[in-house]
Amino acid sequence: MLFYPQEKIGLFIDGANLYAAARSLGFDIDYKRLLELFGSKGRLIRAFYYTALVEDQEYSPIRPLVDWLDYNGYTMVTKPTKEYMDATGRRKIKGNMDIELAIDVMEMAQYLDHIVLFSGDGDFRRLVEAVQRKGVRVSCVSTIRSSPPMVADELRRQADNFIELQDLAHSIMRVHHHREEGGQRQTPQAYQEA
Repeated sequence: MLFYPQEKIGLFIDGANLYAAARSLGFDIDYKRLLELFGSKGRLIRAFYYTALVEDQEYSPIRPLVDWLDYNGYTMVTKPTKEYMDATGRRKIKGNMDIELAIDVMEMAQYLDHIVLFSGDGDFRRLVEAVQRKGVRVSCVSTIRSSPPMVADELRRQADNFIELQDLAHSIMRVHHHREEGGQRQTPQAYQEA
């Protein structure tokens, strides 16, 4: 990873994409450790996390993570999912956050020296090219080690740096602590340790 200590850094995390990439590599992300890692690389200005939420569910499994991130240094960008029927009559849920992420990157580019995009979506190639023309360096974090690879080749080629997610695993993976209580091992259920 090539970072300069004086750089102003912005993180833009496509939540669903990063979750799928980490899961394909067999680990969970500790978002506190992720923030600390990139905070140590330069001046971390902002960390955005993008996710769609199912609004009509009584309990959403992602809600505890969203709340934790919101209170611990991340700027949360959410929107409700949309439900539709596909051609075969099956219920589908759509929650694409690409436009929100692209707008924020363009608005923040003037305040940043280095954008770190956590996504492998090839649709972002043109966005990366546009902010590079503004003099901003762009690193893309995803994986080519999954089967199939989670990053589009055109995005990898356009980015100034490609950071293999698996190479970051030892620095950002969630460590499951086991506690001995009454002779029984217990594993905390929280997403991260606060």
